[in-house]
Amino acid sequence: MNQSNLCKPWEHDLTRRQLLGSAGAVAGTLGWGSLGGLVDPVFAEELKKQQRQVLFVWIDGGMSQLESWDPKPGTQFGGPFRAIDTSLPGIRISELMPRSAKLMHLLAVDRGVCTQDNSHSAGVPRVQRGDPKDRGVIYPFFGSAVAKLIGDQGSGLPPYVWVKPGSGGFKYQDAGFLGPKYGALAIGDGKPPENLLRHESVSADDDDARNALRKALNARYAARRRKSISEAHAYVFDTAQTLMRRQELFAEPAAKDVERYGTHSLGRDMLLGRKMLEAGVTFVKVNSYGWDTHGDNFNGHASLMPRFDQAFSAVIEDLDERGMLDHVLVVAMSEFGRTPRINGHIGRDHWPEAWSIAMSGRGLKRGVVTGKTNAKGTFVDGDEHDIGHFFHTWFQALGIDAAKVEYDNGGQPLPIAHDDCHVIKELLA
Repeated sequence: MNQSNLCKPWEHDLTRRQLLGSAGAVAGTLGWGSLGGLVDPVFAEELKKQQRQVLFVWIDGGMSQLESWDPKPGTQFGGPFRAIDTSLPGIRISELMPRSAKLMHLLAVDRGVCTQDNSHSAGVPRVQRGDPKDRGVIYPFFGSAVAKLIGDQGSGLPPYVWVKPGSGGFKYQDAGFLGPKYGALAIGDGKPPENLLRHESVSADDDDARNALRKALNARYAARRRKSISEAHAYVFDTAQTLMRRQELFAEPAAKDVERYGTHSLGRDMLLGRKMLEAGVTFVKVNSYGWDTHGDNFNGHASLMPRFDQAFSAVIEDLDERGMLDHVLVVAMSEFGRTPRINGHIGRDHWPEAWSIAMSGRGLKRGVVTGKTNAKGTFVDGDEHDIGHFFHTWFQALGIDAAKVEYDNGGQPLPIAHDDCHVIKELLA
């Protein structure tokens, strides 16, 4: 197995010591994205070069490409919405996305996406795992893969954080054969997981004593058993402890930020996702639900798209202004698109044959639209890009060559991306 491109834990030891020695406790409260003049300028620049992060915006249920990135107004299946000009000459997107239209010069959009599964139960795991060949194992979701291949990069925070409506907690299922250590810490409804924060009745000294005892007992337990579960438990506990010390991440956001991102759940979660990236989390997934518009598609998207447009454009603007797009890969996608044909309920059904994915940030060209659909939007015209192509492309954008780097599943080498697919060169910087 070639591990030359994998990030090793000890590669960050010097970084952490230098950071602590130069910046003291202040750096811990500001996070990687706000180091400013707290460290030696040369070292700060090296940190920026090494840092690799992902913001993965998951639009659960299926966003319509025709009401977003690939409108076909005036055609048989185009629907009632107009297309508007963007900051990218000659490129138009739906009028439901006026804020994103102004930022198209920062984005990379692929309109030639063609995947296979048209059910949620098959499509959701397939596209988030990259659809590797059947190897007899359950592959990890993209977030868990990045948590394994890149790690926490010295922040001490969970490398994979999932910000979502509803319940939180630890979601080990995403990790597949990598093991529970690489699961997601889910933040539900903008709140820290239940019982994460130290109870006021427990002093800091007592908490340290309890953790020392826990570690001693864990080591004793693990000495006579398989290490995977005990190591995962200890790792999750330790990273959760770091998050406990970062209570400011869950503080009430500034009113101006709430206004920009939106008072809806997607705005709240996208803003928290940005704060997690600034704090040093490697992979942040932000979820939006309710996009399965089999009925009343147009009123549904007239309500949903402005919320997405507001939150997505706000985070792109902020990442760009902070210089973070240079090291944060941004992906916004669903499990499939929606049918050009409008059904009897004035809705659009599932359509994996031709849809769009929007991206930005690290390793990608900006201001590029690749792939295209035919005049009616029914099928891809030209080269089709399956999810395996995107996994190759995203890994490459993160500095990981999927043609050379492999997983090691207990001595079994496994590709990290579908080995019949390749990078989409038109997207890479």
